[in-house]
Amino acid sequence: MSLSGSIALVTGATQGIGRATALRLAEDGAHVVCADIQPTDGTVEEIGNAGGSGESVWLDVRSADAWSKATSAVREKHGRIDHLANVAGVVNLLSEDTVVGLTEEAWQQVIDTDLKGPWLGMRAVIPGMIDTGGGRIVNISSLAALRGLPNLASYTAAKAGVAGLTRQAAYEYAKHNILINAIAPGTIDTPILADITEEMRRANADAHMIRRLGDPAEIASMAAYFFREGSFLTGLTYPVDGGWSSKGNF
Repeated sequence: MSLSGSIALVTGATQGIGRATALRLAEDGAHVVCADIQPTDGTVEEIGNAGGSGESVWLDVRSADAWSKATSAVREKHGRIDHLANVAGVVNLLSEDTVVGLTEEAWQQVIDTDLKGPWLGMRAVIPGMIDTGGGRIVNISSLAALRGLPNLASYTAAKAGVAGLTRQAAYEYAKHNILINAIAPGTIDTPILADITEEMRRANADAHMIRRLGDPAEIASMAAYFFREGSFLTGLTYPVDGGWSSKGNF
């Protein structure tokens, strides 16, 4: 199924998984609204150079007012939003990320972006999707929601919340033809990993059964599947993790 003629909003579209998702949805025919707190001009330019259709919108996913303004502008211009990819996310760089070592500031920063952001996004687009007869939403969770991983307390809490919220919202809005799923990536080679050591990079790669880091385009391809195909799928949190979630402790 082509996405031709559809309107897709992708958060975190400046880099990493968000950028890859925007590029893939544009390749599949959607007009992609590239949303981020940072400029998305480079992503939009790349979409255009490849023959696709896209535009930029400023969006702080932590702000209900920003969501209202961004989605209202898109609906005023295009009449609807068919697809939402909630990709924007952060990790805790402000403190140790253990239950004991976390600071309240660090906790709030991660929860506001990684959990509150997807909630606000769904709240902003679902009423319009109901009015136009349906839509599809993909949220980005994490393998950290499925496995215990070190020094990721706030991140794990947020991403597990995304998985739970995805299930609940999928149940609530299936009757309106709105399908809502999540993806749980393994360790993906994004700019978040830019400062890690080569030893850490190898350790992250070896955690997967497919012993390498994932590529953002591989997460984007799963998002595209949920948007393009996936007509009998909702409420899932689907691991795209190189087999990590199926791996034993050896």
